[in-house]
Amino acid sequence: MADDFERRLERLFSEAPELPDCAAFAQGVERKLNRGWQTRRWLIGCAGVTGGVVGASQLVYSNLYQRIETAEDSARALSAGLSQVAPSAEMVSALSGGFGVWVAVGLAVLLLGFALSRVIEEI
Repeated sequence: MADDFERRLERLFSEAPELPDCAAFAQGVERKLNRGWQTRRWLIGCAGVTGGVVGASQLVYSNLYQRIETAEDSARALSAGLSQVAPSAEMVSALSGGFGVWVAVGLAVLLLGFALSRVIEEI
């Protein structure tokens, strides 16, 4: 008896009657959603333009061009200094021996540790 009542009650709720103003209600909801999305788009666009203007003004006021020229001069000096440094025979022989193998093994273990932590994080 109770099972029959529950089945009928479940059937009534699963087959709800359609109300006469359901089309108007759906249109009203769609209109509100569209208006909300349009407002969000405008706000995001305004925030982007404002951020771009602020960023551009910061670049202009921070003497960016002078800093770029200084960085170019520093890069030239650094490349000139590095061109004078020649690989020494001691470095090459140290890496070609057993020390280089241990460095490679250590890096492989470190890589496996990072990969394992990433897998654990995904789980």
